[in-house]
Amino acid sequence: MKKIVFGLLLINCFYIVSAQDTPRMKDTGFVTPKYLPAITLVGRNSGSDIHFLPEIVGTNINAGKKNSLIVMDNVQGNVVTNTMRQVMAKVPGIHIWESDPSGIQIGIAARGLSPNRSWEFNVRQNGYDISSDPFGYPEAYYTPQLNSVQRLEVIRGAGSLQYGPQFGGLVNFILKDGSDIKKPFQYESQQTAGSFGLFNSYNAIGGQNEKAHYYAFWDHRKGNGFRENSGFKVNTAFANYSWKLNKKLKLGFEFTHFDYLSQQPGGLTDAQFNQDAYKSLRSRNWFEVKWNMAALNLDYAINENSRLNIKAFAMSGDRNSIGFMQAPNVADTINATTLQFNYRRVDIDQYRNLGAEARYIIDYTLGKTKQTLSAGIRYFRGKTYRFQNGRGDTGFGYNLNTLAPYPTDLDFLTENTAFFAENIFRIGKNLILIPGFRMEHIQNTANGRVNLSGNTELKIGNENRRRQFILPGIGAEYHIGTTEIYANYSQSYRPTLFSDLTANPTTDIIDQNLEDAKGYNIDLGYRGRIKDYLFFDVSGYILQYNNRIGLIAQQRADGSFYNFRTNVGDSRSMGVEALVEFSPTKAWMKNNQFGHITLFTSIAFINAHYEEFRIISRQGNNLVETNLKNKRVENAPENIIRTGMTYTKKGLTITAQYSYVSEAFSDANNTIIPPANGVNGLIPSYSLVDLSGTYKFNEKLFLKSGINNLLGEKYFTRRAGGYPGPGIMVAEPRNFFVTVGVKF
Repeated sequence: MKKIVFGLLLINCFYIVSAQDTPRMKDTGFVTPKYLPAITLVGRNSGSDIHFLPEIVGTNINAGKKNSLIVMDNVQGNVVTNTMRQVMAKVPGIHIWESDPSGIQIGIAARGLSPNRSWEFNVRQNGYDISSDPFGYPEAYYTPQLNSVQRLEVIRGAGSLQYGPQFGGLVNFILKDGSDIKKPFQYESQQTAGSFGLFNSYNAIGGQNEKAHYYAFWDHRKGNGFRENSGFKVNTAFANYSWKLNKKLKLGFEFTHFDYLSQQPGGLTDAQFNQDAYKSLRSRNWFEVKWNMAALNLDYAINENSRLNIKAFAMSGDRNSIGFMQAPNVADTINATTLQFNYRRVDIDQYRNLGAEARYIIDYTLGKTKQTLSAGIRYFRGKTYRFQNGRGDTGFGYNLNTLAPYPTDLDFLTENTAFFAENIFRIGKNLILIPGFRMEHIQNTANGRVNLSGNTELKIGNENRRRQFILPGIGAEYHIGTTEIYANYSQSYRPTLFSDLTANPTTDIIDQNLEDAKGYNIDLGYRGRIKDYLFFDVSGYILQYNNRIGLIAQQRADGSFYNFRTNVGDSRSMGVEALVEFSPTKAWMKNNQFGHITLFTSIAFINAHYEEFRIISRQGNNLVETNLKNKRVENAPENIIRTGMTYTKKGLTITAQYSYVSEAFSDANNTIIPPANGVNGLIPSYSLVDLSGTYKFNEKLFLKSGINNLLGEKYFTRRAGGYPGPGIMVAEPRNFFVTVGVKF
């Protein structure tokens, strides 16, 4: 397989050399930096789903960074259920957890990082945060409905300077806003049906005039799920209104509502998976999310050389669950004494966040050359209320009824201010340098109790952590015709999470010198576009992840033992990420009457290992120290390959895609043989084939259909230690969908 992939890669890259002197094209993203408002949809009319971000978009600098721009109108595949292996097929190295039958929550990562609810990425919608708390609990419980997304921006680790804080970089969902509708009113509807009772109804209105544009949609999705006890209902609503107060000032307001209720079928042991991968041993587990967000956006063109953008946002979110959360080898049976099922566990999180970002960009002259400075300031305040381990009822349906106070009752507060700046220095006609930095001030506060015994509360120490630091970085580009060499170095960090500040004081002690995880990303690559038949991006990277946090066993002077939460080690990921998209018909057949064929190959080779990872465990009355040095990082497959072919002729588009992900470990100990509960162990490699097609009858009517997992591969991508498992979380079998879309 590797020889075939590299063969295709070398054949396609052969055309790069022959076209280096071609004049720079305007549709490439390698254009003279200019103001592109947030509503601009780059490359929509090209027919391609993958592009590079322009060097400057709005007040943001993208030059020198490894990035991808996905135009959703051109994506082939099942966007209704957010099938990310199709949406992000041409973003090399994206590792995806595939266990959610509805696409409610996505789990993506890159470069050996964890895909857990995308928490190693800074996840945003229209430029503002949408995760629970990016500094204390960065899990993304809300994912925009991809029918509503105009474009998807992905900036790898170098995005940490402008956006912070995660090692993975930025994922930004830009929603439709009506700015591309050339009339006062338009109605859009997409109706989808699919396997396992899937039904999705997307309905939207939008329009614009000289002074304003607007867009609003309502999306409802439901289904039975591909396993027993995995039904779901999802509702998403969004409304945006933007108006031009004058030639320089534009003001916009938007509101998002999202809610879903899903039944969780639980995890499986390996024996259960091998016997029947799609059965369920849990019928009483439920998960609910309610998300409400509001944002105010101001764009002010101060003059032709400077612009200001201010975003203010607020979020109120709830995450609720009830269920029997024992390991899958523990049966959920009727208690012989009470003649009822065992009590279920109830957990509730409430997130109340607000924040603002102001960004300013200016073009100025240094010598005889125009330079560009982008700078900004950010404030964020997040409050989380956590209630856990509540005693629920013994029934089957969803409710949050508890029979006693919650044993765990915690309050968390995060406050963050940041200043960031980057500057484009243009040196001659071809070289640009982009130095930058980010100054951070973070305060995390935690208090409350972790357990309750009668009237006795077991409280945590009042944790209050303040720190300030500076993250430097620098990027560069050297243009060669319509191609360029790019490189960057940028520091990243991962703040101590809420879970790191709430240890049980009778069994655990938190290191008072506990540090945030810090490190850096390095990229060196070559990318470009040759006319309309070749698009490529080939790069190498290093991701250094220092000060990872873990537990080590310790012994007191009186002989008692405790767990010490501290920084225990470092890891490093190194590898290659490459994408080549080539159209032989556009390259060789100038007067083609038979349609066009486009081939693509996206590959990633990941070498993610622990450099040092100290473990001290208790064995009887002794402490035994080991080191996981040279162990592979968990959830880091060494090879991710996606390749495919697209045929287009007039209104018809057909895409076939092949995906291969190599094996990965589920824990840092690199456990191969799984224990009886299935929580740890090897995650085997898997290969998938997807087929999809679209036929546009005209600009107002289209039909889309597809079959995912065409060959019926039985596989899984994760082993969960808690929600939504524990145990093996199975991925979807063969399934199909059909979508009818209209506009008028």
